[in-house]
Amino acid sequence: MSANGIDMEDVSKLLNALIDRINYLIDIKKDPEWADLDELLERAIALRNVQFELSGTEYRNRLERIEDRVSFLEDRVAEKLTPAEIVNIVRSPQRFTLQDILDNVYDSYTELGGDGERNVDPAIVVARATISRRVKNKIYSHQVMVIGHEKGRGEEFRNGGSAKPWGNAKALQYMKVAENEGIPIHFFIFTPGSFPIEDYPGAAQQIARNIYAMARLRVPMVSFISEGGSGGAEAIGLSDMRLMGSRGYYSVISPEGAAAIEGKIREGERVPKELIEKCAEQLHMTAEDNLKLGTIDKVIDEPRLGARRDDFAFFRRLRYEMIKATDEVVLSTKSFKTFRAYALRRKKAEESESTTFDVVVNWSLTDAETKRLLAQRSRKYRDMGTSFVIEPEESSLPGLKDVKEGLKNCYYEARYGLLKTHRRNFQKVLAEVSGEGSVIIRTVTEPVKAAYDFVFPEPERPQRLHRANGVDTQSIFLEEWEQYVSPLANEDRTVTCPNAEKYGCQDLWVPDLYGESCGVCPTCGHHFPLEYQWYLKNLFDKDSFQEFNEHISSGNPLNFEGFGPRLKRDMQRTGRHSAMITADAKIRGIKVVVAMLYSNFRSGTVGTAEGEKFVRACDRARITRRPLLAYIHTTGGIRIQEGTLGVVQMPKCTLAVREYIDSGGLYIVVYDNNSYAGPVASFLGCSPYQFAIRSSRIGFAGPRVIRETTGEDVPPDYHAARNALSRGHIQGIWDRKDFRKNLYDALLHMGSPSLYYR
Repeated sequence: MSANGIDMEDVSKLLNALIDRINYLIDIKKDPEWADLDELLERAIALRNVQFELSGTEYRNRLERIEDRVSFLEDRVAEKLTPAEIVNIVRSPQRFTLQDILDNVYDSYTELGGDGERNVDPAIVVARATISRRVKNKIYSHQVMVIGHEKGRGEEFRNGGSAKPWGNAKALQYMKVAENEGIPIHFFIFTPGSFPIEDYPGAAQQIARNIYAMARLRVPMVSFISEGGSGGAEAIGLSDMRLMGSRGYYSVISPEGAAAIEGKIREGERVPKELIEKCAEQLHMTAEDNLKLGTIDKVIDEPRLGARRDDFAFFRRLRYEMIKATDEVVLSTKSFKTFRAYALRRKKAEESESTTFDVVVNWSLTDAETKRLLAQRSRKYRDMGTSFVIEPEESSLPGLKDVKEGLKNCYYEARYGLLKTHRRNFQKVLAEVSGEGSVIIRTVTEPVKAAYDFVFPEPERPQRLHRANGVDTQSIFLEEWEQYVSPLANEDRTVTCPNAEKYGCQDLWVPDLYGESCGVCPTCGHHFPLEYQWYLKNLFDKDSFQEFNEHISSGNPLNFEGFGPRLKRDMQRTGRHSAMITADAKIRGIKVVVAMLYSNFRSGTVGTAEGEKFVRACDRARITRRPLLAYIHTTGGIRIQEGTLGVVQMPKCTLAVREYIDSGGLYIVVYDNNSYAGPVASFLGCSPYQFAIRSSRIGFAGPRVIRETTGEDVPPDYHAARNALSRGHIQGIWDRKDFRKNLYDALLHMGSPSLYYR
């Protein structure tokens, strides 16, 4: 239809597009009054309402004036986008979604696990897809598994891309399907964070299971980040190549959440906009920031104000980059010559800004190539954040430390790897021969066995408890040294047990409560918090707790305003450099490696220093064949002031744990007091043996975050250890008085023959 020489259908489309552009600017600025955007929007809507009443010339003039104004404002906004505005771009309803990617990047796909509202958690979409490339006028297709968050196009059932635990479980199920079929996985991350509920399988525990599995998946994995919100992103974020949209964000926490914490904003109070903008900048959450920090591998360019649903040029670029990234992951496992030839060809193509290919790469891997893939993945994540770890330079000769480490590794490998295996085989043969009663052979072999045992003595076996009717006949608490008593016992006063009204507990005299009672109410068994030093003195053998790597120090890698002085105060107050204590220790003679997070230093939060110390503890336990104990006195999660450098400690530490467990190690986690968020959703929650001290609280997010996210209150005991046990998130609850006994018993009866004392 036309009027006065104007095609009204085309004009109507143009006007609707202008209205969308104005609304998009309002989304970005979060202020309709900025540059009179609200007035401009009213003019555009009014023009649409009178389009049949104006002459063609008048209509065109008004339309052009609005378009000129919109273009001018878009240029102004694009000149200097702030981090907060980039967050707003990602959150705009006009932002492209996973569904747009499936429709425009892949040739065909079949959604798995259900459709729409009938999907098992519609926030997670899984699809078996085909992606193709053109090489010399011939089409070559590849099969991939696509897993990602779907924010939806206004559908509330998508939950804004916040995956529930069973959504992440669905993702894990199809990761394993892809592994079985030998096809690459493409991850697309569009989430503000996971949905913080503890319903089975549990938000934290399921994220931990996903990361643990991804650490050793035997297929190439490529991820693309548009909106990466902390643990929710990590649930499908560990990959061999991490791409990010230039107008995306990847962060440890939302700017609003960081502002509420930094500003100590009470629940229900309004968070100042200026503080939100400041925190968005300090979190270093943009693609450019993350590339500099080394938490991603490459930035994919988007239009100046971000890609939207109809940006087909961007989808062509994304298709090219996903194929190219998968090629590079696959070729990195092959010979250097093959990879170099491919790299030279791609460099020439990139110089001409081509999105075509002149070579085909087979994405299947041999067993040898798979081993190289896993080794490269391990190195990739172990290196993340290490350049920001504060560690004094070695005063000894350069390289001496590496030589010492190499010699130590060789010694333990020879003693507990090679020779221990031969010892077992040798003893088995001797036992069989002895059974035949051959005196002559015993006469010959006894001197050989004696010499072997002298050179490589077998480690002392731990004393096993004799049981009668299931009860220990020897008390494990008959110690040879005087027990450490908490300084809290010096106060001459009484306290009331929080369960007094329910169980009729009497008022407790503090010297008795924190002395003989070890902080435990004798009536109901409630555990009052004790300082971490109590455990160092009472849990381990006398003088056996020997720290290592205590010189590694927490820092302020993002120069987060005001954080440096807070760190310094914590160091002065605690006499320590980080929230992680790592040590060699003994439990009734059994040597263990200990990693402890304690409350006194930044509430036990994890940053680059804590992550690095934990990884080294895992390596030490793996090399020496000792059990690894993670005692969590308290953890408040990932340290927000370190941004994504803190977030990547989740996959980094989990990967180290996975390698330790795969080597035959025994990994035991014990929670105390309050244990929340990132560590529980990664390197702690993946342990097959998790226990909690009675009265501790364990979960993914605290009551306030749950309330603000879900709009619902949770019961006061929602995170109680007994509820974690009933959900299957932990394997047992221990009383503080029985901690040492139960731990010793676990060391005796759990673990593989690879442990040094087995």
